[in-house]
Amino acid sequence: MPVDAAKALAAAPRSTAISWTAKDVQLYHLGIGAGRPATDPGELRYTLETRLHVLPSFATVAGAGSPGVIRALSVPGIDVDLAHVLHAGQSLTLHRPVPAQGTATAVSRITAVHDKGGAAVLTLRTDVADAEGPLWTDDARIHVRGEGGWGGDRGPSARPDAPRGAPDRIVERAVADDQALLYRLSGDLNPLHADPGFAARAGFDRPVLHGLCTYGITLKAVVDTLLGGGVTRVRSYRTRFAGIVYPGETLRIRMWRGDGRVRVTVVAVERGEAPVLDGTTVEHT
Repeated sequence: MPVDAAKALAAAPRSTAISWTAKDVQLYHLGIGAGRPATDPGELRYTLETRLHVLPSFATVAGAGSPGVIRALSVPGIDVDLAHVLHAGQSLTLHRPVPAQGTATAVSRITAVHDKGGAAVLTLRTDVADAEGPLWTDDARIHVRGEGGWGGDRGPSARPDAPRGAPDRIVERAVADDQALLYRLSGDLNPLHADPGFAARAGFDRPVLHGLCTYGITLKAVVDTLLGGGVTRVRSYRTRFAGIVYPGETLRIRMWRGDGRVRVTVVAVERGEAPVLDGTTVEHT
């Protein structure tokens, strides 16, 4: 069986040394659309090294290592075709603000393997710490088409209720035609996001945007719109990837403010508001 749940869950954690610089942070910010317009003081916080603020979602690419999707496929017990793999969801918990440069240790392990019948869903947890202690924890959920059906635990299926009432804010963010090509320079070189032939083999009309790029675009919109640009106010951020985004499309981001949290939905405007992110929550101070 290409997915051996017992073997994957029993595999020893993998420890990797990672490091990053302000240049890596700036490149990530540009990859999620920061710097538009280039001279806006609010955008210069993300692009100018002398006043650099680190958007917490940078943690998902810090160290320019393989993204969670790719790391999960290298775990013992997982032997699947990358063309059958999609990022299903992502959660991030911040223990301290992400520094603009640093060296740390990332420890990753598979914490769950669920049998959805027509697919397997893996959860890869990564804990990152530096010399001063824990920095962040992220969970990447990976959907592997055609690898379910072995009679395993289906895992949780309930989805959070949709936000009620009118949103507090609605913003739109244009995704550039070359956004995926720029974003992939932060470390996610999956050909699904650049190679038309590979995208076709995976069942798409053309290369799609990285889910984690949409994840970053959305967090930036929340921070800039409802948190006064306060990147260090974010405590956690989670989402389910409900659909794809094609470079060149427009994202419509709806936000509902709550007590210490913001609920968010994201849709692709040009495809009849096709859902992109749901079950999305930003917890903050």
